Amino acid sequence: MKLDLLAIAAHPDDVELTCGGTLLKMAQRGYKTGILDLTAGEMGTRGTPQIRAAEAAKAARFLGAAWRGNLGVPDSDVQPSRQHKLRLAGMIRELQPKTVILPYWEARHPDHYHASTLGYEACFLAGLKNLAVTGEAYRPFKILYTTAFAEVRPTFVVDITAQYTRRRKAILAYGSQFRPAKSEKRGKVFLGLEQLEDEMDRLARNSGHLIGVKYGEPFLMKELAKVEDVVKMEVRSI
Repeated sequence: MKLDLLAIAAHPDDVELTCGGTLLKMAQRGYKTGILDLTAGEMGTRGTPQIRAAEAAKAARFLGAAWRGNLGVPDSDVQPSRQHKLRLAGMIRELQPKTVILPYWEARHPDHYHASTLGYEACFLAGLKNLAVTGEAYRPFKILYTTAFAEVRPTFVVDITAQYTRRRKAILAYGSQFRPAKSEKRGKVFLGLEQLEDEMDRLARNSGHLIGVKYGEPFLMKELAKVEDVVKMEVRSI
């Protein structure tokens, strides 16, 4: 299957929390979107890989994703190793996404910042004709970085006001992570439902405020954007 947009992240639920609204918005516009989880999240305190896989499939339906897959990298061991890069490059060749969304390259969790490097290098390697992986050489046209949890100024923000309710449902599809049983012992990194909803609402509102809408998702790109009409640009200056 060839995709227009592919979001790559370390764990199931990472995409939903950082760029789920954008994926849904693009799917609603008729683009084929996909999600690639690098790991099954098996090192997480709550849930099992089987439970999280079922939750991921449910969340993907809320986001209208045409495809979701898992690269099978061991959780807590996401590294830009040659082995992982070749496997991911092969997936890039198979899916041929025009645009790829990656995590921002600085983060608290090593899997997240390694996922950023792994994703970029795999996209580059996929375009090498003599690379020893299946498929024809292919390189995505655009790479974007989601900055939802990063303290950096984004390049642009996507208005997800109309998609916010369904994005919320996609996030809460991960009941094992955000709606644990009351009898379950709370760990040191516990994130309760109320705290999660407050935090995701705050982040989306803050990003939306930057462009004068209710909810938004922020992104960064390393290259400049080309603007043809400076008279019709959106977002007021004063």
